[in-house]
Amino acid sequence: MIGSLTGKVQMLTAPHILLDVAGIGYEVEMPLSTYCQLKNDQHIRIWTHLTVREDAQLLYGFIDVNDKNLFRVLLKVNGVGPKLALGILSSMSAAMLVQSIEMQDVTTLTRIPGVGKKTAERLVIELRDRLQVFSGSENSGAGQPQMVLSATSSISEAEAALVSLGYKPIEAQRAVASIKHEHSDTADLIRAALKGMLKK
Repeated sequence: MIGSLTGKVQMLTAPHILLDVAGIGYEVEMPLSTYCQLKNDQHIRIWTHLTVREDAQLLYGFIDVNDKNLFRVLLKVNGVGPKLALGILSSMSAAMLVQSIEMQDVTTLTRIPGVGKKTAERLVIELRDRLQVFSGSENSGAGQPQMVLSATSSISEAEAALVSLGYKPIEAQRAVASIKHEHSDTADLIRAALKGMLKK
């Protein structure tokens, strides 16, 4: 089992990164909350979860070990696989997820791509006694430099990241267009667009 990796970011293609570890390139899929903190050639340590399937071995990475632990808790919910768990962590912070579960806020949870009413209700039922430990956690990588691109490429990157989460291209374009004049960097665009979409 690969528990963590330390190396240099070689390539960023939302939501994947290519991490060079002693000459070996590991393709790692990350929640956007983690991805948005990274830049090319940055040296990082990430906490990883390896999923082995018949047709693939998939590696998921997190800067904060608490996010990795939360990811694994989400995988224990009936009907939640790695892709959906990653989408949940990309769409809301651990604190927001805990608050939604505690308040049994099914409406907010159903705004996450791939989460229907039945899945949202399962999340509330199965997680309400498991998530308190995460409510006060902050992302340890929050102070790391963020990736800065030109305005046009930042917008395209943000739209592509939202589509990778399951939003329709037209939804992603509208969400980013509504806040593109307020932010110039990809990370801020993604966060603001997600926040706006969850409020609707």
